[in-house]
Amino acid sequence: MRQGVQRMIFDPHQSIPLSKLEPANIVGITAMHPVKHHLAHFAVLGVEEDKLVIASPEQSETSIWFGGFNPFATYNIDLDTLTGNGWIGFEFADGRKREQVRVMPEFINGLLGDVKFTVNGTYPIDTSIRVNRSEKVQAKGKIILQMLGSGLVLYHQSVGLPKVIGQVDFNKYIELRSVERMQTYQSKLVVGLRSGKAVISRVEAALTTGMGLADIRPVTYEDGSPYLDRGRLWYTMSVRGRALPHHIQGVFSMNPTVFDVKLEGVILFDRNDGLLRNEVASHIFYDRKTARWRGITTGFSAYANPDKEKKQLLAVESKHDPRFGFSVMHASPFGVVGDIEDPHILYDEKAKKWRILTCVNRDGYKAVLLESNSWNKDYRQIAGPVAHNSTGTSIQRIGDKLYCFSGSSEREIYIYTYPDLQEAGTLKMDLPPWDGASNTRVWPNVVQMPEGYPFQFVSLMMDRFNYPGMKGPNWTYGAIYLYHGFYQPKKILK
Repeated sequence: MRQGVQRMIFDPHQSIPLSKLEPANIVGITAMHPVKHHLAHFAVLGVEEDKLVIASPEQSETSIWFGGFNPFATYNIDLDTLTGNGWIGFEFADGRKREQVRVMPEFINGLLGDVKFTVNGTYPIDTSIRVNRSEKVQAKGKIILQMLGSGLVLYHQSVGLPKVIGQVDFNKYIELRSVERMQTYQSKLVVGLRSGKAVISRVEAALTTGMGLADIRPVTYEDGSPYLDRGRLWYTMSVRGRALPHHIQGVFSMNPTVFDVKLEGVILFDRNDGLLRNEVASHIFYDRKTARWRGITTGFSAYANPDKEKKQLLAVESKHDPRFGFSVMHASPFGVVGDIEDPHILYDEKAKKWRILTCVNRDGYKAVLLESNSWNKDYRQIAGPVAHNSTGTSIQRIGDKLYCFSGSSEREIYIYTYPDLQEAGTLKMDLPPWDGASNTRVWPNVVQMPEGYPFQFVSLMMDRFNYPGMKGPNWTYGAIYLYHGFYQPKKILK
C-alpha cells in the first residue's frame, strides 16, 4: 500500500553545508570574505539591514571570496534586489587566477538577460548559455547553480519551482573533476556593475538533493540483508543533474516506520587517474568478513569522455564509512564492459559464490545473473537474459527464499526465481508510481523487515517525470514513493 510521496527539489532542509556568506554575521569582512576589485573604479561595499550591498555609479567588477570549490556542489545566491545593469554570478579559480571559470547571468532594467559562461576569460561555447530566452525573468529571488562535474544547470527561483535559465557541458574545455583543481580552486561571488546596485541576502555552497531522485537501492550486508543502523534503513539514490554523465551518487537514510528520508552524504569514485567521478546506480554493502565497505557501481561518467572511456561496471571499496558527508571510494574495472547497468551484488553462502544481478542492453535492457568466486573479478553469466525489458534489477528475500525483481517498460514489476531467472509473477501494488501515460521503468527495491515492525516489507520507488524546462536529452526524474507491504503464503487445502 502506498503511504506517501514527495519530490525533493533543492530542499533547503536537506542541504549539507560546505560554505556560506551571511552578511548578518560578518565581523571583519576583509579577513572573513576577502574582496578584490578588478577595474580602475572600485564599487562601494557595505552591510545594510543584514544584507550585502554593492553599489557603483561607474563600471566596476568586484569578487568576494566565500569558500573552497566542489564541482558537484550546488551554489546559491539569494538576491534581494538588482538595479541598473551589469552581471552577477560565480567565479571558480586557482589562487593565482592562472585558471578561471565563471558563470554570470546579466541583468538590465530589472530583468535577467543572457547567461555568460567563460573559461580563462573567453567564451568557449557561445556568447550565452541562456535557455528559454523568451521568458521574462525578474532580477530578484534565488540564483541556483547546480555543478555536475562535466556540466552545469543554472536556475532562477522566485515563487514556485526553480526555472531553468542556463545549461552547458564544458568537459572538453576544462576538466573540473580534477583532484588538483578541487584542492586549489576557490569560489567567489562576482558582481559587475556598469551602473547600479546589487543587494544580496546570502551566498552558499552545499550538497543538495538536486531537482529529482532516482535509482533507489538499499545499502546491505554482503549477504544481501538490509543494513539497519540507528533504527534507520540506508539507501543510495542518484541525485539528478541533467544528462547521463551528470548525476551524483547520494546516500540517504530513513526510519522505515515513517517517511523521513534524509540526505546523509555524497560518494565520488577514484580510479587513480587524477579525477573524481560521479558514478551512480550503485549498490554499496558492508562486508562483515573483511570489515570493508564495498560495492558495484555503473560507470555513467564515461559519457563525459565517450572517445576515451567505455561504460562498464566498477568494483568500489573503502575502509572509511562512505555514508556521511563527502566521501570517496576507490573504483576499479573488473571486465564487465558495455551497455550494462543497475547492478545488485550479494554473497550466496549456500553456493559459496558472489552473484550480480544486472541489466544488459541486448535489443533493450534485459536482466542477467553473473557469478564469480571473487567479489571483484572473473564473472561469468549463469542465467538470462530474461524476455522482458528490465531496469533496477535487485535480489530480495521474501520469506526464506531469494527472488529477483525488475522494473520494466511494460507497466509491470516482474519477479523471477533465483538463481535461474524463471518468471514467477508480478508485484501487486496499490497506486504504482506512474500514471496512464508515463514511463514505468522504475526500481522495485523491496526490503523485508525483522519482527517487531508494523509491516513485513517496505519499499521506496521513484517515478520518471522529467523536470520541466530542460533543453535536449535529459533524465531528470523523479519523486520518491513509500510503500508498506504484506505477504501471506497460499494456504494448501488438503
